Amino acid sequence: MGQTHYLPLAPAFFSILVGLFLFLLVLLQLGVLRYAYMRLGVGPWTAMLLLLGSLIGSYFNIPVAELPGGQMVSGQEIDFFGMRYVVPVMLESRTVIAVNVGGAIIPTVMSLYLLITRGLWVSGLLATAIVTAVCHYLAQPLPGLGIAEPVFVPALASAATALVLSWREAAPLAYIAGSLGTLIGADLLNLDKISGLGAPVASIGGAGTFDGIFVTGILAVLLASIIGWFHPVRA
Repeated sequence: MGQTHYLPLAPAFFSILVGLFLFLLVLLQLGVLRYAYMRLGVGPWTAMLLLLGSLIGSYFNIPVAELPGGQMVSGQEIDFFGMRYVVPVMLESRTVIAVNVGGAIIPTVMSLYLLITRGLWVSGLLATAIVTAVCHYLAQPLPGLGIAEPVFVPALASAATALVLSWREAAPLAYIAGSLGTLIGADLLNLDKISGLGAPVASIGGAGTFDGIFVTGILAVLLASIIGWFHPVRA
């Protein structure tokens, strides 16, 4: 199953996400984000480790099912809304359904943690439902890749929804809605469209949606910092 492990984006585009992570790291060291992580409800280095874990974990896919393959698209790169996604090389004619560690497992665990510790069940589920609907409407099945979402849709939809529902809790709400809404709306609700796309690997939270989920995490940190300057909280 080593063929199921690969970067979800072409190296040049993946390096952009790495650059965003390093940018946040510099801001943290300079003290610019001193309110952000109190607003998010986790320690600063815990949050950075989660983002780093998402980057590293994006390479790993855990296979959970297989579909009989037809005409396979393999070993290519696909352009979609300005991003370039990698189609892995597979030696067998099949579609592997997998769960991405960095784009699905880590964001889901973090979202559940925020729902429980911040008590955001009502607003969190409402925000997730709204973003799920938006992502499901805009998600597109791409031959060879699976399901793809315009990169900034999850971040913008979750930020707008979170700010309307709760200004003070906008950061954790944006993270929850952007992560779970993308996974449910773009990936899970479109699993029935995977068969026949000729995708060697259909990764939930992987290529096609990982970049949007990661950018949502970045935006949540920035939202928390901006709100923190206007409504600082005490540690």
